[in-house]
Amino acid sequence: MKVATFNINGIKARIEALPRWLDSADPDVVVLQEIKSVDDAFPHALFEDRGYNVETHGQKSFNGVALLSKLPLEDVTRGLPGDESDEQARYIEATVMGDTTAIRVCGLYLPNGNPCPGPKYDYKLAWMERLRARAAALLAAETPFLMTGDYNIIPQAEDARRPEAWREDALFRLESRTAFRRLTALGLTDAFRARTFGPEHYSFWDYQAGAWNRDDGIRIDHFLLCPYTSDLLQDCQIDKATRGEEKPSDHVPVWVDLAA
Repeated sequence: MKVATFNINGIKARIEALPRWLDSADPDVVVLQEIKSVDDAFPHALFEDRGYNVETHGQKSFNGVALLSKLPLEDVTRGLPGDESDEQARYIEATVMGDTTAIRVCGLYLPNGNPCPGPKYDYKLAWMERLRARAAALLAAETPFLMTGDYNIIPQAEDARRPEAWREDALFRLESRTAFRRLTALGLTDAFRARTFGPEHYSFWDYQAGAWNRDDGIRIDHFLLCPYTSDLLQDCQIDKATRGEEKPSDHVPVWVDLAA
């Protein structure tokens, strides 16, 4: 089972780039972030014609997440538990039925948190605590799962070309990295780092200041796997080349291959 995450930074802007990547990479399941579209306006047919089941949790002009799956999707839920007043479309879950295993796929678009300190940063940290609680609940239920998406977290210095430039940014502040470690401390595995070590592996390059040409990137798109799912991990890669194609997102896809 090949599962990918991709922050597309607007479905309208990526209406050609996303199908092109899908046709080339041929993932079984894709978790999208920043679709920036209400549910009814999302181009379902474009993906259904390619054999994907489509589930969205949209929001006008901002945020929005979606699941595309060539495999059956069951028990789709929208919204991260823990705060009924939270109206931001940042989280979607579904059970994906593979050949041998049912995996609970949790798709997320974690808040950026800037400027910080301030209410946006408080929201980010509170959201991360809710995510930790959800992971703990899934672990307690012995549900095979993965949590993937744009975490807006640089886990460690080697995940940035210039870590010093991010020191006081919400993506790299100590409180953010500590919250990420509290999540992984539940027993979750960072799939990419389980397969690849060292610096110069990024998933985001800003559109500004020639960041792509200078490879001035950061790694903020992650797969966290529960112990059962991590036992199924065969590979995890970053599709870096997509950033250099026509009309790219500022993020690139990251994917795992699971023996499921």
